[in-house]
Amino acid sequence: MKNINFSIPAHKVTAIVGPSGSGKSTIFYLLERLYQLSEGEILLNNININEYPLDEWRKQIGYVMQESGLMAGTLEENLVYGIDENYEIKDLEYAASISNSSQFISKFESKFQTQVGERGVKLSGGQKQRISIGRALLRDPNILLLDEATSSLDSESEFYVQEAISKLIKNRTTLIIAHRLSTIKNADQIIFLDNGVITGIGKHDELVISHEKYRYFVQTQSFD
Repeated sequence: MKNINFSIPAHKVTAIVGPSGSGKSTIFYLLERLYQLSEGEILLNNININEYPLDEWRKQIGYVMQESGLMAGTLEENLVYGIDENYEIKDLEYAASISNSSQFISKFESKFQTQVGERGVKLSGGQKQRISIGRALLRDPNILLLDEATSSLDSESEFYVQEAISKLIKNRTTLIIAHRLSTIKNADQIIFLDNGVITGIGKHDELVISHEKYRYFVQTQSFD
């Protein structure tokens, strides 16, 4: 990353786009404090994020990865993983409903006690992503990091996942590593990264006019 500087508007959607290796995931890792900054700072409401205890900071964040992070165990265990607060069955049902998981969970004989297998092998790709979204919803985070979860899904699964994401992001500060033009066009702000440098910030229509490489990406649908 080289001299990057940007602001994330609260309760809005910011899409991060750019070629492979441009630094999109690095921004997520820095926000999660998986990496420490060598210089500069990240502020939340003018407070350096390093001033928050690490566990308190990460409780504010929901992260849905491109590869769903499921583990061997039940659906319930995967939904509540990392959640300290007490929960009830109605909380699981609500998360399943919003994440569009209720329909397939209801078909399992053991419902939320269904074993998913190592890395969720007994579920389809779309089902695994919806469980990951349900987990993020149960955390009720202030900040959402979405490494857009639909790039490897078939069209039907993508529809259900996109619908779940649209419910999840309401009234939350959301950053999306974006691969789909539909996601990018609907973002409140787009940041274009190229080789560790921000080369453009704006809305879709603005960047189509002012940013040659963004315009090329749109024309070729080759967002990486």
